[in-house]
Amino acid sequence: MLAAARIWSQAVARRDDLTTTRPLDEVAVGIRRRLALPGAVLLLAEADGVAAGFALVAPRGDALELFYLAVDPGAWGRGIAPALLGAVDEHGRTGRWTRLELLVIDANDRAKRAYERAGWRPTDETVLDDDSGRIERRFVRSITLRRSTSA
Repeated sequence: MLAAARIWSQAVARRDDLTTTRPLDEVAVGIRRRLALPGAVLLLAEADGVAAGFALVAPRGDALELFYLAVDPGAWGRGIAPALLGAVDEHGRTGRWTRLELLVIDANDRAKRAYERAGWRPTDETVLDDDSGRIERRFVRSITLRRSTSA
């Protein structure tokens, strides 16, 4: 979990062009809060034997919500985000979900492009994030359950 907090802190600092990262214990509070949700799963990606990205999902209503997706800035452009989004899809299928949802900062064009390349679609729904004061846009993705084959 601390690896996820480190990745999130570094990715946010790079995204927002900050000179310092947020303290890991501060970042970990939000990650722990989401991990405490029933059915929450943390998916971790490694590159060269080191944690390079993570996704955190949990059921929300009748959908599987992607609460966190982050890649260590040193691993940007190496296919980690698409791999994690594929793992989210697979987890959704395993849990028999047919719809995935997420909220992304509306001004985060880099993230929105990554989601759209992976088949996510923006909706008209926006919300104001109380913590950051930023507008977030809901994205959705339908996934198809695999048919079981019988012999």
